[in-house]
Amino acid sequence: MVCPRWWLKTGVRSSLVGDDYFDGVTFVERPPVLVQGRRGPWRVGKFGLDANGDRAILLNDEGVRFIEATDNVTLSTIMPVAPTPELLKLYPSNNGADELMLVQVTRFVCGSLVVAIAGNHLVSDGYGRCSFMMAWGHATRCIAVPPHDRTSSSIVFTPRNPARIEFEHRGVEFKQARCCDTLDNMEQHASAGGGGDKVIVRRVHFSAEMVSELKALASSPIKCMVSHLWRCISKARGLDRETPTTLKIAVNGRRRMCHPETCPTTTVGELLAKPLWHVAELVSREVAKVDDSYFRSFIDFASSGVVEEEGLVPAADPTKMVHCPDVEVYSQVGIPIYDVDFGAGRPFLYMPGYLPEEGLVFIVPSSSGNGSIDAKVCLFSGAMDIFKNCCYSISGSS
Repeated sequence: MVCPRWWLKTGVRSSLVGDDYFDGVTFVERPPVLVQGRRGPWRVGKFGLDANGDRAILLNDEGVRFIEATDNVTLSTIMPVAPTPELLKLYPSNNGADELMLVQVTRFVCGSLVVAIAGNHLVSDGYGRCSFMMAWGHATRCIAVPPHDRTSSSIVFTPRNPARIEFEHRGVEFKQARCCDTLDNMEQHASAGGGGDKVIVRRVHFSAEMVSELKALASSPIKCMVSHLWRCISKARGLDRETPTTLKIAVNGRRRMCHPETCPTTTVGELLAKPLWHVAELVSREVAKVDDSYFRSFIDFASSGVVEEEGLVPAADPTKMVHCPDVEVYSQVGIPIYDVDFGAGRPFLYMPGYLPEEGLVFIVPSSSGNGSIDAKVCLFSGAMDIFKNCCYSISGSS
């Protein structure tokens, strides 16, 4: 059986891996992976700097890091049922990694196979990584891989002339660079709101019946699920009811020609007092604003020179480990992750990698295939005790 896992953000793996887990694993590093492109074979390059000192991808034949590992035990004896630091042993170390992608394949004596991919979000997202996995599966089964036109991006992402910046992108996609000797809101909440608690990552399973119940409240069960989790997390944190809270949602840019984060904002008190359908309408209204006009405005803004003149940096901060009082959601429902096939049929389990980032939520389809949904929620341990007691009841989040 195939059990693919993806690590969606890098930077914390080396500091979390223990030396006492998966002791029997043997690692064998392979040469760079050969990738078939539309214009013939080419080896994926690494991150580097161009002639202007800007970050670029250098096609230097140094390729994707690919590691094969074996273990003399069965997968069932050691496989964690929830995201834990032990999962990181299934991934290659990213110490000093400049590759665009790190891949590790681990085989167990029972015949199980774990495929772990660590990809950088600068070059791929959930859909892109799933497309890669599916193409890899096609190749292993000697099925032709559909060609991909890499020239189309140069047309889609061309700024308009003259530029038309119709929306405010400061504070959404870009922000002012933070001085090293000051505390931002995230650090203040980490010291004040966390109370020294450890961040717990918990997998929550919502049955098909509960998903149907949520769907009855709004046209989109995912938006209703997101709204429910937003309320439960806010209640579990025990924040003052006047505290503003923002929900950040990564949207499907392929349908909107854009990939910014939509940010519904309200207060904790209003979030808990209003019915769930009201919160779902708030989410739907903000998501609908991310359209073609917004996307083209973002391209014009990013290409206008304002970012460099004002010293702006991307708002997405990979070092940010606490989001309180906000919530950041990534839904992978709708991505065909269970269509990946390396020759042994569909995977029996998909699990996002371990990332203890407070306030981070991943929503994925359940492996059962019956319409149920799994959510991976990260909260401080004190808040998690409250969250797990209210998340399975729609009325319990109010």
